[in-house]
Amino acid sequence: MNVDTAARHVVVVGGGIAGLSAAHRLASAGCRVTLAEAGDRLGGKLLAGRVADVPVDLGAESMLARRPEGVELARAVGLGDRLQPPAVAVSAVWTRGALRPLPKGHVMGVPGTAEALAGLLTPEGVARIAREAELPPLRGDQDTAIGALVAERLGREVVDRLVEPLLGGVYAGDAYRISLRAAVPALAEALGRHTHLLDAVREVQARGAAQQGAGPVFTGLDGGMGTLPDAVADAVRAAGGDIRTRTAVHALESGAEGWTVHTGSGPLAADAVVLAAPAAPAAALLTGVCPEAAGELARVEYASMALVTLAFRRADLGALPGSGFLVPPVDGRSIKASTFSSNKWDWVAKGSGELFLLRTSLGRYGEEKALDREDAELVGLSLTDLGAAVGLAARPVAAEVTRWRGGLPQYPVGHLDRVARIREAVAALPGLRVCGAAYDGVGIPACIGSGQRAADEILATPTPARGTPGGTGE
Repeated sequence: MNVDTAARHVVVVGGGIAGLSAAHRLASAGCRVTLAEAGDRLGGKLLAGRVADVPVDLGAESMLARRPEGVELARAVGLGDRLQPPAVAVSAVWTRGALRPLPKGHVMGVPGTAEALAGLLTPEGVARIAREAELPPLRGDQDTAIGALVAERLGREVVDRLVEPLLGGVYAGDAYRISLRAAVPALAEALGRHTHLLDAVREVQARGAAQQGAGPVFTGLDGGMGTLPDAVADAVRAAGGDIRTRTAVHALESGAEGWTVHTGSGPLAADAVVLAAPAAPAAALLTGVCPEAAGELARVEYASMALVTLAFRRADLGALPGSGFLVPPVDGRSIKASTFSSNKWDWVAKGSGELFLLRTSLGRYGEEKALDREDAELVGLSLTDLGAAVGLAARPVAAEVTRWRGGLPQYPVGHLDRVARIREAVAALPGLRVCGAAYDGVGIPACIGSGQRAADEILATPTPARGTPGGTGE
């Protein structure tokens, strides 16, 4: 074991999946790690629970399988045999009064051909897409809002009926504010080589088609994605790490010998710190030591959402089609999506027996007041929309409302430049790095990758006390 690496003490602030991933990377490299989490549990937006005594995810339920960090971490902590793709992955869009199949042949709702959206859009909307070839050439070197770009090139109906609900499922955000470069980087990159949006989409689609033999696009875990954080925490402890919940960090202090992390239970001396807290608490902690980064983080906005998980007797239900459906905001419904969990996941179906579980999501950027309603009202709104969408008339035998206030950071135009400024300011302080959903992506693999990047940079950076980068053997 490298002597310098083993001698290091790194404090990770925040016990979401990004912080846990950083702690796992550091502990695996031989560092002494202490993770401090202010709450009483680990995992952030990953949460396993039970409804009507049926195990189910009450937070994120799946992750992108073709981005490797999530799958690799699950395997590293002993969950490889529990990786499970969706049993059913046929979704719909509830729009203009009917469930319509979610089209294939698009990149986050942006089609490669007009025909790809036939049946979802009006004939006028489809014809508008086909006229993009008549528009002036695009400049692909500028950041822009994805909604604004698509509306300009392909018509607003594409945004309202497909891009918006798809992005809403990921960011709970507004397509007319979300940065193309931050949210769909592959398409932004391809636009640098093309003068028309449809051509860029087809390039991205061609690269995706080449990966089709690489397995499923998404995967979950038997038992729920909410089981991943505890498995990672167990692996950190097995490597000698110390994980502390109910341990709020109040201040960071930098000195010649390293860092002092002030917690409610006393100070921690550290050679390095990984700050894996959301933007607002991270900004508060950085105010005294890195005001430039603190100012940028304080301007990061978040959206709130609620998940309503419902259990029904199967005998009371008719057949529900596919894995669920998305809902365009333009239609004025209360819910923004529904997932038929007992259809989508074999592990939920096996655990639910004579019951059927599904969930709805409510809340988007700027609609935080909707979450102030009582649980019963959110359940009622969900049942009303489910009745209109799929004819559901049964009453649930159990319901659980999970609110994620400030759960999803927003990536407006200029987000990547902001992140670069934050990282540049933080990097000027030896032994400090940041990670989490506020920077490089809100998906599980992106958050894991963010934590691992922060850990790798700490390992490669000389500590103030010893002046030797980890991994050098010096």
